[in-house]
Amino acid sequence: MRKVTIALIGAGQRGMNCYAQYALKFPHEVEFVAVADAKPERRASFQALHGLADKDCYADWRELLAQPRQADAILVCTQDAMHYEPAMAALQAGYHVLLEKPMSPNPRECLEMGACAEKHERIFSICHVLRFTNFFTTIKQILDQGEIGRLISIQHNENVAYWHYAHSYVRGNWRNSQLSSPMILAKSCHDMDIMLWLAGADCEHISSFGSLTHFIAENAPAGAPERCLDGCPVADSCLYYAPRHYLNEHIGWPATTISDDHSYEGRYKALQEGPYGRCVYHCDNNVVDHQVVNLEFANQVTAVFTMCAFTENCERTIKLMGTRGEIRAAMEKGEIEVTDFATKARKVITLPDVEGTSGHGGGDFGLMRDFVRLVQYDGQQVGRTSAATSVQSHLMAFAAEEARVSRQTISLADFRQALQ
Repeated sequence: MRKVTIALIGAGQRGMNCYAQYALKFPHEVEFVAVADAKPERRASFQALHGLADKDCYADWRELLAQPRQADAILVCTQDAMHYEPAMAALQAGYHVLLEKPMSPNPRECLEMGACAEKHERIFSICHVLRFTNFFTTIKQILDQGEIGRLISIQHNENVAYWHYAHSYVRGNWRNSQLSSPMILAKSCHDMDIMLWLAGADCEHISSFGSLTHFIAENAPAGAPERCLDGCPVADSCLYYAPRHYLNEHIGWPATTISDDHSYEGRYKALQEGPYGRCVYHCDNNVVDHQVVNLEFANQVTAVFTMCAFTENCERTIKLMGTRGEIRAAMEKGEIEVTDFATKARKVITLPDVEGTSGHGGGDFGLMRDFVRLVQYDGQQVGRTSAATSVQSHLMAFAAEEARVSRQTISLADFRQALQ
């Protein structure tokens, strides 16, 4: 099978440290042949890792796409609001495209990208990595085999973890919906997609409730400064005191994301000057810290999704209820429990630990493997998802946010029609 060539736009945490790692692990399958990133230090790091020539490293994606076609595919891993232009340009230039989620913070742009891929007959995959985990693949197989009868209802929880939420959604890049996208899209479009897949039918109606309750100025401790290093009076007791999370001996995620200089001095400077050193009660964040979404699918399956910042661990848990049995499962523990109502038999499936081999429970590499196979066969094989499916799950997230704000139940058909 021929080797697939890919160019990367956006050499950040996801692009360089997750997806592109697949090429280093499986160099006989895929090779990165070019990179575009505005930060010279990131370009240099990626260049060294993948052995690129200077001429194949670009400061701007426009420079890359202005050249004759250099690869089979483009991987777009820029910030949310910067997805649309390079993805559209790459599709129009004849590249297959793998796009980091969310597709765009604008629902009309999602529709336009999907239509563009169809027009140009290009493979257009979105990084919905949960579909490619052993965990959700196994659950899907159990459902398809009819082990719990007809699926009736889903309860799905995304436990974000208080420290992860503070890092990414209070101090970090996804803290403000005007700068990135609403929480339900930025963090939980994964979950909208996985519920769509498990339910096995189109989503028809959505309602939602949620708010930003805790990470606001009114909850700041007395005397708390704008920055943690500026003499915080509650440094010893505050759960979110920045040095506790970024200046400890663990030099991994999320500490490695606050500065390209991972030394203690580099991280300390980042807390002095950058966004991650701010008091969590004095940030410009506006995304919700808890939200529930109720969904009804065309096959009468109902689902309830809960996203909450206030958990100890960052993990997903799920319960699926059928006419003949139920499934209870915890993704990060790798545990799936299937109960048969008739026999009272309880089957426990323990999945192998993939930590350290691929992020998102193996989903990052699973996604890359699927995309590479699709490109190798020039789209003649059917992938686990499609651009049209990803557009639908994104519209579910957009509709959920509208439902939350308007406090109304949203018809997905009407919502989509209003966009066209």
